[in-house]
Amino acid sequence: MALYALGDLHLSFQADKPMDAFGRVWKHHERKIEKYVNRTVSPRDTLVLTGDHSWGRKLPECREDLAFIEGLPGNKILLRGNHDMFWDVKKTSRLNEEFKGRLFFLQNNFAVYKDYALVGTKGYTFEGPFYLDRLGRIVGWDEEKEEQAKKLVLREMERLRESFRLAEEAGYRKFVMFLHYPPTNILEKTSPFTEIAEEYHAAAVVYSHCHGESRFGDSIRGTYRGIPYMLVSGDYLNFRPALVLP
Repeated sequence: MALYALGDLHLSFQADKPMDAFGRVWKHHERKIEKYVNRTVSPRDTLVLTGDHSWGRKLPECREDLAFIEGLPGNKILLRGNHDMFWDVKKTSRLNEEFKGRLFFLQNNFAVYKDYALVGTKGYTFEGPFYLDRLGRIVGWDEEKEEQAKKLVLREMERLRESFRLAEEAGYRKFVMFLHYPPTNILEKTSPFTEIAEEYHAAAVVYSHCHGESRFGDSIRGTYRGIPYMLVSGDYLNFRPALVLP
C-alpha cells in the first residue's frame, strides 16, 4: 500500500482542447498517464490527483475524462484545480454521492490513508503581472491584482482550515496537505499555506499548476523548515505518479 500524487491531467476526450501546443511532453499525454499510472499504482494504493482534471466546463462535458480517471488503478482522490469549471465547491457533496466508491472529491472534507488525514483545497497564488527591467529582474507588480489575490488566498485558507478541523475532530493527528496552486509565489519564502503546514506539522505539502521548465522553480521544492514540498505537475513528472508516502 502506498500514496501517490499526480497533477494537471488536462484531459479533453470530449472538449476540443489538445495539449500538443504546450510542448512535446504533452503529445499523446493521456497514453502516458495510462501507461505510467498502471505501471506504478496498484489497486491497493491511493492516488491523489491535484487538479485540472478536465477541460470540460460542465459535468456532462467531463464524463469521458472522469471515466478515464475511474479506470486507473487505486483509490482515486481528486482535488479542485483552477480549470475544473465542472466542480462547484458548494456541490462537492453531490459529486461524492454520484461517484461514491469510484472517485472522492476533496474539498471541505478529508480523506484517509493509513493513519494520515489527507487534507486540501485549490489554494491560490499571486502570479503577477510582474514588471521586469532589461535584465529580467522584478521591479514591480500589479498592486490591484495583488490585493484581489490576497482575498482569494483568505478564502482558500478558510476552506483548508475546515479540512484540517474536520480531520482533527475525527481524531487524526498526522496530515498530508494538498494544493493545486503552489504554496508560495516567486517573491515569497513563506505564505499562509506554509504557515498552516507548519502549524499542523504536515508530513508533506503536495502541489501542481506550474507548467513548463521556466515555471518549475516558481515555488518551494524539497524540504523547507522540516517539511517536504513536492511539485507533481504532469509535465514536470512526465506523467509518472510521485510517491508521497510508502
